[in-house]
Amino acid sequence: MAGEVSFFELGVGDGERARKFFGGLFGWAFEPGPSDGGGFAIRTPNVPGGLHGDDPGARPYLFFAVDDMEAALERVRALGGSVDEADPGSGVESIARFGRFRLCHDDQGTPFGLHRPPQHD
Repeated sequence: MAGEVSFFELGVGDGERARKFFGGLFGWAFEPGPSDGGGFAIRTPNVPGGLHGDDPGARPYLFFAVDDMEAALERVRALGGSVDEADPGSGVESIARFGRFRLCHDDQGTPFGLHRPPQHD
């Protein structure tokens, strides 16, 4: 499973406006998400996503699946990358519904995310 694209997140200025735009463009279904500021969970035919407002300068965030978040974070650092201090979606409800997320940068500063999908034992 490691390395597959597993989640995307769109940061926008106005979440409701973006919901209407992307829903109209792609036919995506949206449901309220756990984030503040009118966030949404996005259901697409293949890769799930999220949308959050109050982030007008953001670019899309691409998350890659990992089996062990702590081991992956250690590996990022060992390879010269960095891990952002913020731990997005760290609430119990969010983790159960969407899994764990961490924002990182490679050794050249390129942003990407790691995603440990939720456990469904």
